Amino acid sequence: MTARKKVELLAPAGNREKLEIAIHYGADAVYLGGQDFSLRSFADNFTLAEIRDAIGLAHAHRVKLYVACNIYPRNDQQESIREYLEGLGKMGPDAVIISDPGVILTALHLIPHIPIHLSTQANTTNYQSALFWSKQGVQRINVARELSLNEIEVIASQCPVEIEAFVHGAMCISYSGRCLLSSFLTQRDSNRGSCSHPCRWRYAVVEASRPGQYMPIAEDQRGTYIFNSKDLCMIDYIPEMVAAGITSLKIEGRMKGIHYLASTVKVYREAIDTYYQNPSTYTPKEDWIEELGKINHRGYSTGFYLGDPDQTLPNYDKTDLASAYKFVGKVITSDGPWQATVEVRNKVFADDRIEILPQNGPVRKGMIQEIVDPQGQPSTFAQPGWKVKMTTNTNTSPNDLIRRKE
Repeated sequence: MTARKKVELLAPAGNREKLEIAIHYGADAVYLGGQDFSLRSFADNFTLAEIRDAIGLAHAHRVKLYVACNIYPRNDQQESIREYLEGLGKMGPDAVIISDPGVILTALHLIPHIPIHLSTQANTTNYQSALFWSKQGVQRINVARELSLNEIEVIASQCPVEIEAFVHGAMCISYSGRCLLSSFLTQRDSNRGSCSHPCRWRYAVVEASRPGQYMPIAEDQRGTYIFNSKDLCMIDYIPEMVAAGITSLKIEGRMKGIHYLASTVKVYREAIDTYYQNPSTYTPKEDWIEELGKINHRGYSTGFYLGDPDQTLPNYDKTDLASAYKFVGKVITSDGPWQATVEVRNKVFADDRIEILPQNGPVRKGMIQEIVDPQGQPSTFAQPGWKVKMTTNTNTSPNDLIRRKE
């Protein structure tokens, strides 16, 4: 029996900055979308020229790059998709992520040299489906979120394709993300990238003869998120996911901020590396759990993986667990011991106590000792959008993030 390759850590890259952050904190591969034909129309996304540059940057750091083209298109989009795929084929991404059989057929014809990864939108829930897609030329399948680890293991053992599965991030209320609520309520088609996320809205029941009287669905007379699922977090179960035959562990979140991205990529990078150092003794570190708790989330669960029905119940207690930490800024350059140029994202003051999220190792605590404003003058504060010189009592590296506890 040949040894399996080390499992891949796959991170979202919603724009150029997020791509740089994912690379900085240790992603093995990234996935992104163009300005058309991916399922995140409201992410910044990439033009074809920007995709070409992104591929160059990723490959320079030995990071793979996959481009999402996973909408379910209509007839009037067919020619545009052909042109788009032809453009991608000239750039050489490491794969194109597709869900629609017609787009797969087009890609196989136009860009046979680019591997095809099947999106979770394709609802692959069994090994016969996986075998079907394998025979169509698909090289990797992102299996349906509804599967248990046992079911995934059967698929992996019965089919030669690579298996990709989500390890962290938002869950969807609908079957493999295919939802019509957004189309009904806002005329925005979630299956073509324009989801308005009505499952996150606040709802209550009104009885017809009592207009204006909002009946509580859960515990709050103002209503609750009746569809709201908890976020997925599988940090405790890296060994089980590897044992199931999963090739790539995917972090959800092309539209999330860089604080979320940095924290999740850093934690799962360290977790995967720790597992491979000694698989039999893998135990999640307390600081990993603490770090994942510092980003906004809806409570964590193990989703469908472990067959525990309590993990997939709606989150009636809390709509969101807001982080107690404010993202302050990103290090642009290191200018010497304890000195850095920082791009400020939220107002910060001299003497603020801060945390540095380094590329490797534990979070470093420190204090801002001095701020020099964009005009070169000492300042007691820095505003969002400023690029300032900052002196702290700890060292930083470019792309390290700075935050403070509120």
